[in-house]
Order: sequence, then structure tokens, then C-alpha cells
Amino acid sequence: MEAREFIHKTVTENPIVLFMKGSAQFPMCGFSGRAIALLKAAGAKNVVTVNVLDDNDIRQGIKDYANWPTIPQLYVQGEFIGGSDILAEMFEAGELQTLIQKAQPTDA
Repeated sequence: MEAREFIHKTVTENPIVLFMKGSAQFPMCGFSGRAIALLKAAGAKNVVTVNVLDDNDIRQGIKDYANWPTIPQLYVQGEFIGGSDILAEMFEAGELQTLIQKAQPTDA
């Protein structure tokens, strides 16, 4: 499967997806760690993470897919939301919590 196809399939088949450096358990950069912490604080339960360090095609492909130059990148219900700075702003405004709540089933 080509990188773009994998990215599209991943973001459209999973409610909350974070393309990041490392994993939720072991972030490999501060921005990715911050994004995971914000998602958890916002109540996200089942975040699918993709470690872009595992595949250079995915690492570049996600930048092209969203036309966004940096990683991490959050997708909620197939829509590109942004990186860790945007997540922090949304969290402070209460928007990230609302977005996460709407994206995951109530029993999650």
C-alpha cells in the first residue's frame, strides 16, 4: 500500500489519529509528547498513533497529505486539526475537549 493510500485509510477509518514521532507510550519529541498529553487531558481514550519515524514515505507523505510542514498532526473524524500548538490553543479554549467528546463513542 502506498503512503498516501495508507494515510487516507488510517484517518478515515479511525475517529482520532495522531501522526507523531514515537508512540503514545514513548514520544520521541517534545511536541509529540505534548500532543499526547493534551489529548489525554481532553478525554481521548482510543487514539490511533502512527510513528512517522518508522517509515520515511509516511513521514513525508503526511506533510504532503495535509499540506502542513510539521509533525505531530492530529486528525479527528478524517479532518486535519493541526499540530501541538493548535491543540494547546484549542485545549485552553475548551474546543479540543468538545471535539474529542463528539468523536468517540460514549462507552469509550
